[in-house]
Amino acid sequence: MAAHQEKKLAQEKKHKIIQNDTKASQGQWGRAWEVDWFSLASILFLLMFAPLIVYYFIMSCDQYQCSLTDPLLDLLMGNKHLSDIWNKTPTLTYRAAGIYSLWVAFQVVLYVFIPDFCHKFLPGYVGGVQEGAVTPAGVVNKYEINGLQAWIITHVLWFANASFLHFFSPTVIFDNWIPLLWCANILGYAVSTFAMIKGYFFPTNAKDCKFTGNFFYDYMMGIEFNPRIGKWFDFKLFFNGRPGIVAWTLINLSFAAKQQELYGEVTNSMILVNVLQGIYVLDFFWNEAWYLKTIDICHDHFGWYLGWGDCVWLPYLYTLQGLYLVYHPVQLCTARAIGILMLGLLGYYIFRMTNHQKDLFRRTNGNCRIWGKKPEYIECSYMSVDGTKYYSKLMTSGFWGWARHFNYTGDLMGSLAYCLACGFEHILPYFYIVYMTILLTHRCIRDEHRCWSKYGKDWKRYTAAVPYRLLPGIF
Repeated sequence: MAAHQEKKLAQEKKHKIIQNDTKASQGQWGRAWEVDWFSLASILFLLMFAPLIVYYFIMSCDQYQCSLTDPLLDLLMGNKHLSDIWNKTPTLTYRAAGIYSLWVAFQVVLYVFIPDFCHKFLPGYVGGVQEGAVTPAGVVNKYEINGLQAWIITHVLWFANASFLHFFSPTVIFDNWIPLLWCANILGYAVSTFAMIKGYFFPTNAKDCKFTGNFFYDYMMGIEFNPRIGKWFDFKLFFNGRPGIVAWTLINLSFAAKQQELYGEVTNSMILVNVLQGIYVLDFFWNEAWYLKTIDICHDHFGWYLGWGDCVWLPYLYTLQGLYLVYHPVQLCTARAIGILMLGLLGYYIFRMTNHQKDLFRRTNGNCRIWGKKPEYIECSYMSVDGTKYYSKLMTSGFWGWARHFNYTGDLMGSLAYCLACGFEHILPYFYIVYMTILLTHRCIRDEHRCWSKYGKDWKRYTAAVPYRLLPGIF
């Protein structure tokens, strides 16, 4: 009897271990399975106030010359009511709706129907059909990488219009900036809602879905890992890169055109912002195939966080420096302009070279040289939801030996350069560096939590070898 009881207990213990291992393997991917009160409170706050934050920034430039404090002071002192501010806000127009609809439709056509040809004549560029990372269910999706091509076609047409065709003014984006904001919000909420409905009723891969039972969390963080329509239209890749990031440089060009129209010149600060942010955008599309291995594609599900964020948050708040310089043109002295340019280029160099080292290490499985030496690494393993065991290596050489996320350090240096180009008269253009610091620090912690769940004791060995996250010797 005792032997039978011991056998039963052993079987139950074994079953419990298997369940825990399965749960751990599932939890290591994507977003959470269960929602704590803090996460829910944060999500409710963002769902309610993120659109208002974007509106407040844009409105403050439109009505208060980019002062973030004057609107609040007016309201607190009773000089104005909310209705006064709202009544002065431009409404949605048919013109803006038409512009935005044509814009999104054009980007869909470029994404879905025109296969990449840039990889055929640009040395070093990786485009065309590429494979993504393994999903939690063990699926490897294929993608048509043609973002650089879409960016080139779009900007060739933009400059052709500005120089010869004259179908519309180059200031058209600035002139319709707030009406376009309403269009972007409509698309952001529409695609997020559609993605949630799709996840419930006709998911692309049911095994790559997560349901917490909490409506708000599922709506914001997404249910499906890789929602798709047809063979090639991937929601995450399209909305992460197009239409928001393709538009980023067009938005800045429209701001520069408006500055020329208002003041008869384009200041060197506006040129700096256009050049530095343009380098960042071009880098994104040149390395779009590499982007398939980043946290956005490899771990995040597609919900409001990505859908609305890519449609509204990114194009409207990442371009605040150019918008600010329309209202407050800044002409920098030569030394300061060169200093800011050098900071931005150094930040970009660190960002790109850090990512290049990691990509080279992955592609060659460690059979390469980093800074003239064979790279050092820690071998590790992990399991997908279907129980398949995978092996990986975590590099501890080069920039990755300095800090676990040194690419983010370079990104923050570039972000600071954008802001410094705007001078120190207002705090609005510095929102970007504050936001990026919070975002990337949180991403560090979030990524490392997943890696700890994914790799277990191997991750502890890695953090012991590379103890700092962003700043060697500090953090």
